[in-house]
Amino acid sequence: MTDNRFYLVLFAVAGTACLLPLGLGTYHLHVAIVSLFYVMMASSWNLLAGYTGQVSFAQAAFAGIGAYTSGILSARFGIDPWIGIAAGTAFAALLGLAVGVLCLRMGGIYLSLTTLGFSEILRIVITNEYEITRGTMGLQVPGLVQEYSKAAYFYILLAGTVITLIVIHRLIYSNVGLNFRAVQNDERAAAALGVDVVRVRVLAFTVSSALTGMAGGLYGHYLLLVTPEIPSLDQQFLVLSMTVIGGMGSFAGPIIGAVSLEILSEYIRAYGEYHVLVFGLVALVVARFAPNGVMGVLKQHFSAGPEAVKTAPAAATEL
Repeated sequence: MTDNRFYLVLFAVAGTACLLPLGLGTYHLHVAIVSLFYVMMASSWNLLAGYTGQVSFAQAAFAGIGAYTSGILSARFGIDPWIGIAAGTAFAALLGLAVGVLCLRMGGIYLSLTTLGFSEILRIVITNEYEITRGTMGLQVPGLVQEYSKAAYFYILLAGTVITLIVIHRLIYSNVGLNFRAVQNDERAAAALGVDVVRVRVLAFTVSSALTGMAGGLYGHYLLLVTPEIPSLDQQFLVLSMTVIGGMGSFAGPIIGAVSLEILSEYIRAYGEYHVLVFGLVALVVARFAPNGVMGVLKQHFSAGPEAVKTAPAAATEL
């Protein structure tokens, strides 16, 4: 998609979304806000896993880093929450850079296991450092607006989502994005052609971590409470499922997956404990019958249409 077309579609959709607070109730507006948070999370993880082939389980951890950094600075030191979000984004990027430099040379299953361990260590530290993080009780943080309004937070999260999508689009449809795909497809061939494989991986990991840290900071100030639930593995696997079901390696896939699965999870939550089972069954069905996700099905459907039209005259001639 060209830049002009992308911006036209993005701002058209965002402009239409701006009308949602006028017609949605409090509950449905909350679902829309959470959906935007997951769009940022899934799109950021897709930048790393979908375009460079590096499966990390630290995405939710970096969201927690952004949320707790901003929350601690604003709640305990009186720093403006917006400055706190900027600091949380920068800190998540620095930690992402450090983890990337240390781990991305390994790649494959070793990277996945290392980031899994990093996530669990972070969650344990947050849970046990009661004096700083308030542990499982959660850290109460100030809001981003003087008078709490879900409509205001919807617009804030929508702006964060637009920024995230613009950054990701400009990266993947540039020369850097070509390097991402080269490393994903065949890193040895890419290295032979002069691509610095480790540098490309670290760049993707750092940008993904920064965008995730920003998402976590915005989400924490929306909830007014930062808890260990944000950097939990449950959150990570939910983001992973959204990306895979929507279509990993495609730009729109994580967006579709995040919105549809968040709405679905709210509807099936009425089944109590069974909603997790239903959610898992949906993921299994998609993985079995649509391994490329919803976007793969859509691409196959639309690409099959013109071919059927072209072959119809030939078939008629044979008859």
